[in-house]
Amino acid sequence: MRRILTDIWLIASKDLKIEMRSRVLINQVAPFALIILVLFGIALDADQKSLKNFAPGLFWISVLLCALMAIARSMTIERDDGALVGLNLSGVDPSGIFLGKACAIAIQLLVLEVFLGVGIILLYGSEVEDLWLLISTGLFACIAVSALGTIFGFLASGLGVRETLLPILLLPLLLPLLIGASRAFDDALGVAAVNGWNWFAFVAGLTVILTGVGVAANYFIVEN
Repeated sequence: MRRILTDIWLIASKDLKIEMRSRVLINQVAPFALIILVLFGIALDADQKSLKNFAPGLFWISVLLCALMAIARSMTIERDDGALVGLNLSGVDPSGIFLGKACAIAIQLLVLEVFLGVGIILLYGSEVEDLWLLISTGLFACIAVSALGTIFGFLASGLGVRETLLPILLLPLLLPLLIGASRAFDDALGVAAVNGWNWFAFVAGLTVILTGVGVAANYFIVEN
């Protein structure tokens, strides 16, 4: 267990150091996310009340679109430099590789979620009514997105699939997560009278399943 935790830390810190040096999240992904929120607001041409109602869904659509950019970039770096093959041959535990890369993506998404959360409050006038539900759902949902994205990122790299196909493969499978997280946010932001904690339980269950599947799938990819 200690070795796996060390491997996770090494892989995650490597990816985060690359991100801190390139600053792609700050210079490209975050502005892209902000533009999405602004364009949705303009396209809907809605009043403040309508924008509040749409805010949870628009928030998660923005997160998922930006997540695709982060996942594609993470896997492109590994494939172009041949680093992924080197990691598999270095003796690093396959679960450590998967969890390390997923953690790095999740941390980036958490930063992005905070940025977008401030955005919907300022631009759409959203008000937080259940902070713990908001934080819990945001945390588990971003872990689930990272886990599933890392699975398909490894598959795409192993099969030589172009990054342009990643959204086609990934977005349909993220639909249940999008629905669950949006409904939980409906309750957390006081948009709809739903039981947000039930939807959070749904999101948390998906997170556990996707993380377990990801670890098993990465072992299979490495062995084959």
